[in-house]
Amino acid sequence: MSNDSVNAPAAPDTSEAKGQGQAMWGGRFSAKPDELMQAINVSIGFDKRLAAQDLAGSRAHAAMLRKQGVISSEDEALIQQGLETVAQEMAAGTFPYRDEFEDIHMNVEARLRELIGPTAGRLHTARSRNDQVAVDFRLWVRGACDRTVEQLKTLQRALVAQAEAHADTLMPGFTHLQPAQPVTFGHHMMAYVEMFGRDASRFADARARMNESPLGAAALAGSPFPIDRHATAKALGFDRPTANSLDSVSSRDFALEALAAAAICATHLSRLAEEIVVWMTPQFGFIKLSDAFTTGSSIMPQKKNPDAAELVRAKAGRLLASFTQLAVVMKGLPLAYSKDMQEDKVPTFEAFDALELSLAAMAGMVRDFAPQPERMAAAAGAGFSTATDLADWLVRNLDMPFRDAHHVTGAAVKRAEALGCDLADLSLDELKALEPRINEGVYQVLTPAASAASRTSYGGTAPDQVRAQVARWKEILQ
Repeated sequence: MSNDSVNAPAAPDTSEAKGQGQAMWGGRFSAKPDELMQAINVSIGFDKRLAAQDLAGSRAHAAMLRKQGVISSEDEALIQQGLETVAQEMAAGTFPYRDEFEDIHMNVEARLRELIGPTAGRLHTARSRNDQVAVDFRLWVRGACDRTVEQLKTLQRALVAQAEAHADTLMPGFTHLQPAQPVTFGHHMMAYVEMFGRDASRFADARARMNESPLGAAALAGSPFPIDRHATAKALGFDRPTANSLDSVSSRDFALEALAAAAICATHLSRLAEEIVVWMTPQFGFIKLSDAFTTGSSIMPQKKNPDAAELVRAKAGRLLASFTQLAVVMKGLPLAYSKDMQEDKVPTFEAFDALELSLAAMAGMVRDFAPQPERMAAAAGAGFSTATDLADWLVRNLDMPFRDAHHVTGAAVKRAEALGCDLADLSLDELKALEPRINEGVYQVLTPAASAASRTSYGGTAPDQVRAQVARWKEILQ
């Protein structure tokens, strides 16, 4: 996808130029490439996804060339007419993509020549395929970031809706996947809202940094023609043109940054998917998913498998691999363009395809699943989850140093474990045997509901705090 020369304003209308891809490179070559060279070099099979971006860049470039007096108004009108015909053919599925022209840029240029003749050769004045692919790819990645942010908002709205409906629903909070302290299901949902909010901000940040146009950088050194790079940047929705022609065609860090954001987002999706898988097990039974997001077994008729969640969890590996793949491609390349960079698109396309599907599936599952409050509440007090509340009560009410309170509470847990009961079921005499100053007020904090309600610090699990965060996010996501 590279042509390190900028064509002259006009190109000869030879039969060879019409029929053979290598003729588009100019007069340096006199023979066709080997079939293996053609096979490894061709990229139209995947870079045709840049067709819309390539047409947009060409329209902007042609308009600028005419305004700057590089080409005539008549030539620009003919070029724009031909590009519109190409766009219509692509929309209708009749555009003749051909491997002999190797990439989307040469396919468009070859078809344009067939439609309007030699004037098509003027379109490539003052640009190279190096800056052409750089602008196309930036436009595509920019669009992918925008789409991902909107999908993240959709997922966040689904999570917020679950949180609002279950701000009071108790469940066990875990550390090390062991019962730790009671929380509310709404609070748990809002944790993912925060995670996905940071993901959205990462995509937005990446978009802001990549929003500079490389068009006009040409092969690597800029152009001798009186082009207006600010005009083409504005026409394509960029904030400004890139400031260094070498960097313009050499860099793919904009794609790496987007892939890094995608990989982080995928890990968050994978964590939520893992919890859905665990919560769906009969041993937990915290949620139920409908038939819409589950599958059965070919041999075990009782099975209802959370396959959608499992596949979201698995696709995280694909996104992590895509980032690594592109990083390895770029790590040893000298400036400016190298053909290695043709390998930037497949991992990026694949990553965002996987992310788009994962986000859509997760939003669907979150809207679909039905929490089971009774099952979660029963589990919320398991594993002596109110032990920290007992220690805190000893500190607040008996002015006991926390380390001493921690020791007393550990002894209480040991005693309850020996008796086969919960902390709330220990008699006052049992507790006084551990610390004589304990009184009946301690029982007010030993239930899971009281524990959750007491966590009123900002961002805590108390239902009122959850509702406050729900209200904040509903306003943000409007």
